[in-house]
Amino acid sequence: MVRRLLCLVLVCGALLLGCSAAGSGTDTVRESRLPAEARRTLTLIDRGGPFPYEKDGSVFGNYEHELPAERRGYYHEYTVPTPGSRDRGARRLVTGAAGETYYTDDHYESFKEVLR
Repeated sequence: MVRRLLCLVLVCGALLLGCSAAGSGTDTVRESRLPAEARRTLTLIDRGGPFPYEKDGSVFGNYEHELPAERRGYYHEYTVPTPGSRDRGARRLVTGAAGETYYTDDHYESFKEVLR
């Protein structure tokens, strides 16, 4: 009983602090803790656009294998503008067909699952 309670406390604490999601190995971040530009991009995604970048909504190939393996076309990517950047920058949101959302600020080298 004590062991189960301790496990529950650790899992809840990890989720509240934005640490690794239980069993997934992917870090998490609450939507409210994302940069303002990422929150604005999420609003555009929820509305279905219009998107400011031509590549927004394109298929994300997951070639880095940082996200769970899924069939091609499962993930789509969206640009999160970076203030002062002359190009699209390194920040992206990636959505999955089941409704999950991931954020990267290092051009796909690492991801955090967005808790909405």
